[in-house]
Amino acid sequence: MSSRLDTRFAELRAVDRAALVTYLCAGDPDFEASLAMLRGLPAAGADVIELGMPFSDPMADGPSIQAAALRALQGGQTQRRTLEMVRLFRQTDQRTPLVLMGYYNPIYRYGPDAFMRDAAEAGVDGLLIVDLPAEHDAELGPLARDAGLAMIRMATPTTDARRLPAVLDQARGFLYYVSLNGVTGVGQADDQVVGEALQRIRTRTDLPLCVGFGVRTPEQAARFARVAEGVVVGSALVDVIASATSADAAVDGVLGRVRDLSAAVRSARQESLSAAP
Repeated sequence: MSSRLDTRFAELRAVDRAALVTYLCAGDPDFEASLAMLRGLPAAGADVIELGMPFSDPMADGPSIQAAALRALQGGQTQRRTLEMVRLFRQTDQRTPLVLMGYYNPIYRYGPDAFMRDAAEAGVDGLLIVDLPAEHDAELGPLARDAGLAMIRMATPTTDARRLPAVLDQARGFLYYVSLNGVTGVGQADDQVVGEALQRIRTRTDLPLCVGFGVRTPEQAARFARVAEGVVVGSALVDVIASATSADAAVDGVLGRVRDLSAAVRSARQESLSAAP
């Protein structure tokens, strides 16, 4: 089954460029501003969008994204409003892959069958459910695949050769490689160490490998763009929203930051080649 995710990574592979994958929490700082950011991301340079489903207990996320989820929930964001946001985004963009990222509880409360049906109808391409490991694929995997949604898996520095096959089994779209142990937005990873880990994983899969957690600056994004098929930036964008003086300033700040990150990712491999002896 071809998908927007498959098409996008094939396009980028053809021009030897990594994807910029951007994360925002739906409804942060409010519905209208969040939708404006979402609609502006592709033109600013986002190749793949991760849209966070706000949840009151985001255990894998650091302070920045925890605060973003709280702001969204306090503003009235719900699962249904998040899917409505995707529908509105799809009115003007049918090409950019969009993945919902979050936790199982809101999907369970919505009703898994109904959620998969409504997510696919809205225009979602994949799901990354942080607290639903590959070993529990039966909870959502069959429903997602029946709906045509990719179940995106995560690997970490502690994912050893024994567990990796389970992570890769039924994984679709791309593999999210967590660059360091801990929560989102905290610490920095060594791109050489990450590159070596990705090389080991590539012997077991042809999936694009996208690196996230701890990527905050254009310089860091460029370093990971040289060794990965994609670079995920989330907390750095959420922090722009948190520090903005207004919703309009948040929109402008996020899209400006994405343009800077995109420029770095797009030129990373060319600069690497020109610097080679």
